[in-house]
Amino acid sequence: MSLNGIFVPLITPFAADGAVALDALERLAHEVLADGATGLVALGTTGEPSSLTAAEQDAVVEVIGRVSRERGTPLLVGARADLAARPGVTAALALVPPFVRPGEDGVVAHFAALAGHTPVVVYHVPYRTGQDLSVAAIRRLAGLAGVIGMKYAIGAVDAGTVELLAGLPDGFALLGGDDAVIWPLLALGAHGGILASAHLETRSFADLAQAYRDGDVGRGRYLGGRLAALSRGLFAAPNPAVIKAVLYEQGRIPTPSVRLPLLPARRELVTAVRGERGTAVRGERGTAVRGDRGTAVRGERGTAVRGERGTAVRGERGTAAIS
Repeated sequence: MSLNGIFVPLITPFAADGAVALDALERLAHEVLADGATGLVALGTTGEPSSLTAAEQDAVVEVIGRVSRERGTPLLVGARADLAARPGVTAALALVPPFVRPGEDGVVAHFAALAGHTPVVVYHVPYRTGQDLSVAAIRRLAGLAGVIGMKYAIGAVDAGTVELLAGLPDGFALLGGDDAVIWPLLALGAHGGILASAHLETRSFADLAQAYRDGDVGRGRYLGGRLAALSRGLFAAPNPAVIKAVLYEQGRIPTPSVRLPLLPARRELVTAVRGERGTAVRGERGTAVRGDRGTAVRGERGTAVRGERGTAVRGERGTAAIS
């Protein structure tokens, strides 16, 4: 199964008693796929996997795997490589080994061993792992049997990005992981994206990917610019706090709760995402604007929402909005 288009790394909704709200998770999975997402990610960073028990992780993968089987769509799973063997799972989404910083030879050896057991999508996010990879190392990974793609989230589009996308091997999908800069990646030839922001305006994100596949640069630039503003607003607090708060206001999940060490989004951030005229989120009295039926999120004066003193997460080479 080829990897392209928009993958939504699903949040893990919680009920009022703190348990995982599996019914809400199942509905959300169906919703984003119906709205144009190509596939799903279970237990990515957005799903708060480190805050879930092993039993909760198993239940999340079971639910999302069932939806993926019913719809015939690809599913990537993070958290534990053994979960990739579960029904409905296409591949493991596996981080470049964090903290230990094994060097590029160690990274390649690690993924060669892992891909001998299950298909793998490498998750390259140096801001979180402390290990950057050269273009040469990424190409070595792309040449490994069983490594079928990469979630590429370096926090920028730089000269290395251009070099990499100029020569990707066949059968290896590069999926952008920085929501706010997905459109220039698509313009350069990325296969799609794994984007937490696509919980909202899923259809518009799908249309963005399609625009670049069709060579419609003008439409891609228009959609990309306004969806970048949405993404910056949703990442104005550590992910997925703002996304959960917005989904709750829309009535799509039972609570906006996140688990420690994350904290709930401040009210003013959610208000800013709603926008001056309430076009992005209307909660119980209306519906979320999707696709071409409305505008992306703007602050009170039409600007992207940012953190208290600046932009969202900033890596070594730029601003990251990481799913």
